[in-house]
Amino acid sequence: MRVELFGLPVDILTHRETVDRILSAIAQRQRCQHVALNVAKLVNARANAELERDIRDSDIIGIDGAGILLALRLLGHDVPHRVAGIDLFGSLIAECAARGLKPYLLGATPAVLTDAQRALSHLYPNLVFAGSRNGYFGSDEEAAVCEQIRSSAADCLFIAMPTPRKERFMRRHRDALGIPFVMGIGGTLDVIAGRVRRAPLALQRAGLEWAYRMVQEPLRLGGRYLHTNAVFAALLAGHLLGRWARFSGASIERVPKAPGAGTASSDRR
Repeated sequence: MRVELFGLPVDILTHRETVDRILSAIAQRQRCQHVALNVAKLVNARANAELERDIRDSDIIGIDGAGILLALRLLGHDVPHRVAGIDLFGSLIAECAARGLKPYLLGATPAVLTDAQRALSHLYPNLVFAGSRNGYFGSDEEAAVCEQIRSSAADCLFIAMPTPRKERFMRRHRDALGIPFVMGIGGTLDVIAGRVRRAPLALQRAGLEWAYRMVQEPLRLGGRYLHTNAVFAALLAGHLLGRWARFSGASIERVPKAPGAGTASSDRR
């Protein structure tokens, strides 16, 4: 089910439903673009019309961030859980290994890309990559990179680039690449390669994965996370207060007046 959250669409799907929809698209060779929505991306999209369009035009807009999950629940939507991009990537790679599907990895540094592929191959010995390319290329090389990807005959493409570059790349080239499934995975390969530690499960469940990541990279992520989280909190608070005010006003209007209210008593002298 697709709903709106602060002007942006988001799909309420379970992890299994998301995987099944993607596998169906791959089997039918139908285009399916996945974007993982978190608080930072939503806030930035409200100020960036191009990023908003890139997100809005995606086939699946997943609930990646704990803040998105919390907001949807507070606004009355029945959301079982979030579908973190890194978890979805792990499930899809496992499906690739089991079904003989070939993924293509695009992005990260050469060293991170190599180490991530080595780690995934160790975890899934049957996994065969269609190809890979680091993310360090200019706009003048983009056409050649796209041709490399297209000629690889990959079944799925995972793009390890920052926002909004990966969203822009997907939307611009998704139809010409001939790959049924494309997905942005941000810094996932840094975790797979062992360069960045993922938050313990308890912190993930508490919705504090962003804080754990910020502590590891305070200079790069500190200001960004604190700003976008504050903006999102203000948006949510304003929306909830607005709903409360409308509900309270409607409730007051529905309260019937007592008989004779507003008129002078005839017994008064």
